[in-house]
Amino acid sequence: MSEAQPNKTSDDEPTAANRSERLSALAQQHGALVTLVIAVIAASLSFDTFLTGDNLENMAVSSAFLAVVALGMTFVIVTGGIDLSVGSLFALGGVLAAWGSQYGTAVALLLPLAVCGLIGLVNGLLIARSRLAPFIVTLAAMLGARGILLSVTDEGSTTYLVDKDSFFATLGQGKVLGVGAPVWITLVLFVAGAVVLRRSRFGQYVYAVGGNEDAAALMGAPVARTKIAVYTLSGLCAGLAGALNAAWLVSGVTILGSGMELEAISAVVIGGTLLTGGFGFISGSLVGVLLLKVIQNVINQIGSLDSAYQQVVSGAFLAVVVIAQTWLGRRRRVL
Repeated sequence: MSEAQPNKTSDDEPTAANRSERLSALAQQHGALVTLVIAVIAASLSFDTFLTGDNLENMAVSSAFLAVVALGMTFVIVTGGIDLSVGSLFALGGVLAAWGSQYGTAVALLLPLAVCGLIGLVNGLLIARSRLAPFIVTLAAMLGARGILLSVTDEGSTTYLVDKDSFFATLGQGKVLGVGAPVWITLVLFVAGAVVLRRSRFGQYVYAVGGNEDAAALMGAPVARTKIAVYTLSGLCAGLAGALNAAWLVSGVTILGSGMELEAISAVVIGGTLLTGGFGFISGSLVGVLLLKVIQNVINQIGSLDSAYQQVVSGAFLAVVVIAQTWLGRRRRVL
């Protein structure tokens, strides 16, 4: 005699609405990863040079600097803010690191962190305490940082070089297990960032502020301190990325960083973080960065396409993702 099966109630069976909601959530969280896998497969089948070691290493290292900037940007966007100053801070951090490298590795790292972190702190104070719009405050910071950069480099005429034999240069050009040191540093930072955002009280405050600032304040969350912290973190990440880039190039290049803030925002949003705040995850931003770099690499390998098409394709991707996020968000609210 077969064992009697327990009767299932209607509550035990997933309804069509629940299934649809789960599919919408999965698409929002992992859509970029699926797109990345498809893009990598298509590129590897189309170009023999795509999966070569040199090409993959070049993509990984060049992605590392944008990824560090996107890491800080993720915290800012989850709070519902925006930071337009990171591109200028990236360039300023690189120049300061290259200049400071003549006094040792510690100065080369701490100087850009101190200056860029201070600018991020001022951004946070103006946004949180004075309740100024993040767009205006960080736009002013972008212009101010670029002005400092031009002043330090005599209008861009002076290029500071890094000693290739120094330990600081090793941070950019060294390898561990055949993989560039910047890649390992970036992975460590992303693991730490993911733990902080998902497992710490500060991360809960970040989500709460982005979800509903007034409700977060009523629940006792330190709204102002959280905003100040995320903009300071964004400045620190941009400065560190610039320093690592200077170590990789063994020089501080003044023309870098232009438009990088838009690339970082695109990567974060493509990775699944909502521009409206309250939802997002660190790993998605890394996937977004890799997807942008794969697209750029494919366009470079085609050869016949102008490099300007990289921006066109990236912009089109961003538009599609934002439209899809809006549609999925409305669908989940209806369900």
